[in-house]
Amino acid sequence: MDSNERLYRAIIWIRGSDRPGQRVSVIARDLDEAKKKLESEYGEGNVFDLHNEEDAAAPRSALGV
Repeated sequence: MDSNERLYRAIIWIRGSDRPGQRVSVIARDLDEAKKKLESEYGEGNVFDLHNEEDAAAPRSALGV
C-alpha cells in the first residue's frame, strides 16, 4: 500500500442472494476507486455500505456536512 492509498471497509449485500451482508476490505486512493473495485469484483447493482476508518471517526463538521 503506498502513501496515497487507504483501507476502505464495506458490508455488501449481493443482489439475488439470501445471504446476510458480507464484510470486505479494499485498498484504494479514494472512495470512487474503492466503489469501482467493489463493482468490478462483485458486479454492479449490489448494495454496500462503504467507508474508511478515518472518515468514519471524523466529526461531521470536518467533512463539510
